[in-house]
Amino acid sequence: MSLTKDELISAVIKTCKDPDLTKRLTGDILDAAFDVISKAIKKEKRFAYPGFGTFTVRTRKARKGRNPQTGEEIKIKASKTVGFKPAPNLKNSL
Repeated sequence: MSLTKDELISAVIKTCKDPDLTKRLTGDILDAAFDVISKAIKKEKRFAYPGFGTFTVRTRKARKGRNPQTGEEIKIKASKTVGFKPAPNLKNSL
């Protein structure tokens, strides 16, 4: 089961226990935080949060694949993706 944005906002509000914290303000803060994280990954090629883990840019080499409908061989271009390595305490708690 995955956590939706609305569920994340509600969980953050519940955890903070601040009566002045609204859903709109919490959503804006979370949007801003993810925006800053995205920019850091793009600029620095990594973002680390102690106790949680590290996001890094990973490159995929060009490779051959198959079209599942026709079975025809296709070329898949090289690309970049984001990888995540959990911190030891997060990994051990799973």
